[in-house]
Amino acid sequence: MLDNLQLLELAKKACDNAYAKYSNFHVGACALYESGNYYLGCNVENASYGLTLCAERNAMSNAIVAGEKSKLVKIAIFSKDRTNCMPCGACRQWMAEFAKDNNIQIILESEDSKCAVFTIEELLPYGFEL
Repeated sequence: MLDNLQLLELAKKACDNAYAKYSNFHVGACALYESGNYYLGCNVENASYGLTLCAERNAMSNAIVAGEKSKLVKIAIFSKDRTNCMPCGACRQWMAEFAKDNNIQIILESEDSKCAVFTIEELLPYGFEL
């Protein structure tokens, strides 16, 4: 299974494909599932900002399209424009939806170019649950 630095490197490669025409804020993500499969995503913007797709949701959507049935265990997020690129609230809720027992690791590039690791519970303490 891929380690945190490998996931961050894959997110960095995905970031190169970001379509950030309006914000100039490029983001890539790599989502790792229990199966060992990983899926990449990048942000895809739209002139109508509400239609923009974040890198994290793009990666998780790619997993669904590929037929992934196991749970999300880790997701790495990288931006060439900012270290510690935190996921937005919508992405946090998506992560909680597909996580194994809400116990996933969110991996970001730290200020010292290493990995900063957070749990979904730290980033979304009162997430919506059914």
